[in-house]
Amino acid sequence: MMFCFAVWVLPIFLIAISDKTSGKEKAAWILATIFITWFAWVFYLLLAPIKPRERYSRRYY
Repeated sequence: MMFCFAVWVLPIFLIAISDKTSGKEKAAWILATIFITWFAWVFYLLLAPIKPRERYSRRYY
């Protein structure tokens, strides 16, 4: 569980310490990273069962 959290936080940390951007642009990238991850999760919850699972029923004769 801790590994998954570390993998999720790693891009945010790398953006925060990067010298490529600063100020509002850095904040925008961090927010985009956080919210895009959450949007993906919401889309997963809404769209993951694209087609219903086939249910196998056992028939006893």
